[in-house]
Amino acid sequence: MQALDKALAQVGRVVLGKEEQLKLALTCMLANGHLLIEDLPGMGKTTLAHALARVFKLEYRRVQFTSDMLPADILGVSVFDPNTQQFSLREGPVFTQLLLADEINRATPKTQGALLEAMEERQVTLDGVTRPLPQPFFVVATQNPVDQAGTFVLPESQLDRFLMRISLGYPAPEVELQLLAGGDLREQVRELQSVITSEGLIKLSRLVGKVRASHELLDYVQRLLDATRSDDRFVAGLSPRAGLGLLKAARAWALLSGRDYVLPEDVQAVWPSVAEHRLSARQGGSVAAITQSLLQSVPVIRR
Repeated sequence: MQALDKALAQVGRVVLGKEEQLKLALTCMLANGHLLIEDLPGMGKTTLAHALARVFKLEYRRVQFTSDMLPADILGVSVFDPNTQQFSLREGPVFTQLLLADEINRATPKTQGALLEAMEERQVTLDGVTRPLPQPFFVVATQNPVDQAGTFVLPESQLDRFLMRISLGYPAPEVELQLLAGGDLREQVRELQSVITSEGLIKLSRLVGKVRASHELLDYVQRLLDATRSDDRFVAGLSPRAGLGLLKAARAWALLSGRDYVLPEDVQAVWPSVAEHRLSARQGGSVAAITQSLLQSVPVIRR
């Protein structure tokens, strides 16, 4: 679609040389999923999140996670108004369309868990009252490698709510030269054009559900899921929710590629980003290597 191509081009103006990662990030948003970006500090994680908000004209808030942060700092708190003699909610930053949870694994598990309901149900329950979040609602979280000082491992329940995880990595030398010559990135992000409105993004997300997946394609996805469950190299296999997420991401990738039907190549394109952060390898094995090997061992059956 032309609008999606323009959106990719706009984000690519400030996140240079990362075409595949940008396509994965847009795929995640089209699939109405939350995105986890794991990388070293200074790799452009925050820039990518801000650029996505600008291009899709989303209300944007950023929260810097720290070890002393409390759940109320994210969700909000009830404040007593002496004039009305009643409590009123002072909304936290979660009441937005795109929440950047910056360095999410620097907060304690209790604070990380404050986002679970928001990410799964798109609502927040405070003082016994359930309040819906704005639509659309996305969490883009950044995470430093867990071997860095002052980090907490995200629990499995939190990781499972992220549809996809990507890593940007170091830029190529020629791309880094462009970056050095380009000036202030923050100013460049502010100059990005809004290509698709939030309402347009919702409509595109609905189109994702209409992208056709054949019985053979569904069978291929199921066999990939089953392969993770029967492989002794994993502690546990992928859940049915992960399977639904994999299929939705593949549909979104197909739509972004200009098709209204899913190919096995679409599943394979999103497979690492959807599967790897949900799996744990036994005895220090490489999750990335094992999941990649499954693509080689699970046959594709075409009509």
